[in-house]
Amino acid sequence: MLGRLVLHQARYDLTGFLRNRQARYSTMLMPIVLLVALGSAFGDHVVGPGHVKASSYYVAGIATLAVLSACFINLVVSLTAQREAGVLKRRRTTPVPAHVLIAGRSLAATAAALVTVAAVCLVGAAAFGVRPAAPALPSIALTVLVASFAFCSIAYALASVIRSADAAQPIVQAIALPLYFSSGVFIPSASLPAWVGGAASVLPVAHLSHALHRSFEPAAHAGVLAWGDLAVLLAWGAGALAIALTRFQWTPRSIHA
Repeated sequence: MLGRLVLHQARYDLTGFLRNRQARYSTMLMPIVLLVALGSAFGDHVVGPGHVKASSYYVAGIATLAVLSACFINLVVSLTAQREAGVLKRRRTTPVPAHVLIAGRSLAATAAALVTVAAVCLVGAAAFGVRPAAPALPSIALTVLVASFAFCSIAYALASVIRSADAAQPIVQAIALPLYFSSGVFIPSASLPAWVGGAASVLPVAHLSHALHRSFEPAAHAGVLAWGDLAVLLAWGAGALAIALTRFQWTPRSIHA
């Protein structure tokens, strides 16, 4: 019964997401556009100390960006906007338990992340010949699932401290953009100053990026899970979930200001 409620709520939230043109573009289409642009411009170059083909590097990097777009950026912005508009308050007054609402919304974000990562991989294979080894596919899927849990939890925790809908977009972009460039999403970590890589290594984006890049490496790591990276993601997710459970509010923050 509980599973059916969560799936029903997830379908409802996913339908609302798909009907939002701006959310569809920024979350699902923009990563594809970035991959095509970067792959077309720099795909034949080699990057990093391992001399990896840039197109292969960008497929893994854009897959990382896709997870963050679906499970962090879009989720924080939509949660904050709906809370301040009173939508979350009205949902909370229904008989549906709070944990079902949270799980359903997180599951919808996870589904969007999985579909977008799959689309990135398909475009990478069709346009640039970047194909992860078959044994690596389960590890990519598990990495996306674990990262989705972590970043959905972080999104709920961050939304709990943002006071207005207008502030949500600038705040998440101010957080995400530096992380993209310091965590190996667009630039190999080995090419960055040591202090930048050291600071980024304690944050979850770097571990998601490393785990996905590892899955696209040749046979040496094909199908071998990056257990250390997954453990860090799970730790961040558990910590953020604990914060969200104690601080997340369903009523507009303006009422409490």
